[in-house]
Amino acid sequence: MRNGLTPSVENKKMRYFSLNNNAITSSFEKAVIDGIAPDKGLFFPEKIARLSPSFIKGMPSLSKSQIALEVIAPYVGKEIPKDRLFRIIEKTLDFDFPLVPVGDNISALELFHGPTMAFKDVGARFMAGCLEYFIQKGDIGEITVLVATSGDTGGAVANGFLGVKGINVVILYPKGKVSDIQERQLTTPGQNITALEVDGAFDQCQDMVKKAFHDEEIKSKRQLTSANSINVARWLPQMFYYFLAYKNLAEVEKKVAFSVPSGNFGNICAGLLAREMGLPIHTFIAATNSNKIVTNYLDTQEYEPGPSIATISNAMDVGNPSNFIRIQRMFQNEFGTLKANLSSYSFDDVSTKIAMKEVFETNGYIMDPHGAVGYLGLQTFLKKNLEHYGVFLETAHPVKFLDTVESAIGEKPEIPESIQDLLEKQKLILSIKDYSGLKEFLLK
Repeated sequence: MRNGLTPSVENKKMRYFSLNNNAITSSFEKAVIDGIAPDKGLFFPEKIARLSPSFIKGMPSLSKSQIALEVIAPYVGKEIPKDRLFRIIEKTLDFDFPLVPVGDNISALELFHGPTMAFKDVGARFMAGCLEYFIQKGDIGEITVLVATSGDTGGAVANGFLGVKGINVVILYPKGKVSDIQERQLTTPGQNITALEVDGAFDQCQDMVKKAFHDEEIKSKRQLTSANSINVARWLPQMFYYFLAYKNLAEVEKKVAFSVPSGNFGNICAGLLAREMGLPIHTFIAATNSNKIVTNYLDTQEYEPGPSIATISNAMDVGNPSNFIRIQRMFQNEFGTLKANLSSYSFDDVSTKIAMKEVFETNGYIMDPHGAVGYLGLQTFLKKNLEHYGVFLETAHPVKFLDTVESAIGEKPEIPESIQDLLEKQKLILSIKDYSGLKEFLLK
């Protein structure tokens, strides 16, 4: 080992290819700046790096940032100097990721201790650090980050990019389909952040973002990139969660199963990539709400996207999950191999609320509705797989869904001081109806 990296990993340059056309390739920097390939395909790394068994075994003695540097470095290569990459990682991970026991044989991995109290803080901060470096290096001028959100992405992106010179952020969110606190995190920062309320569902917001990336008139006026998990700099650092969790699971003798509340499937895709790199996680469970496109696919082998369905776990209300194509590519598009490595179960709002109430009454633990879906997926899996130890992801602080949580458990969660300050800020809401409204705004 040299400087924490094996020489084979340190010296190689990673390329990315479009999942629509393998002949279209890109560097890490260009993939981050462009967000999506010219043919509208998602970028995927040409090779999946393999980490040494000695590194995996030695993780308990390493810091969060040391682990994360080893994990992400193969995908960045020399495009960001290692000392600068390490500083970006340190800033990205400057909060805790605790594993909290919730009953026998189950723990919650809490990913909501960052500034916007949602798991997406990690990807947003890492991407902001990368783009800031590329701008300072002089490779690009002013850039517009265009992002669609079904809940937590927008707040994390707004916070991660707030005040970064040379970057303007435009966030699209579906009217009436995000919580009050989520909306406040989008509409109150000001400075270089603008939120656009769309009269539609998340799928429309996501489609509008994709359309803008291929609008020649807009591209002639603005350099656009995306901060959704379609962007490799947002997607890849989500691997950190699983490595940091496993650092604290090294003594567990049972097989480890992770249940991931899944909407756009970026988070679970990153977890599966972590396993392909050598992390000894036995299996993954994609826990979905009533938007069960992937759940149905694994049952029937028929992939049928449709309009999203509004639920109390709104950040997962996705009718056509973008990142699932990456998961399919990881398993060479072989259905049997994919099904052997990924389980999926779906749960409606009634089941979600019942689980929130039962866990609170039994263990005193408050789950948000997304974490509750993850808990239900894990519980369903463990009933037939007793040889496993289960971890479900708690992706957002319960206070972000105050009314839903209070309705489910009969008590109001304690409101953190940072959220209390947010409730006193004035929202600035700009509304658009369709793509023409977005285009008009971007061309101003």
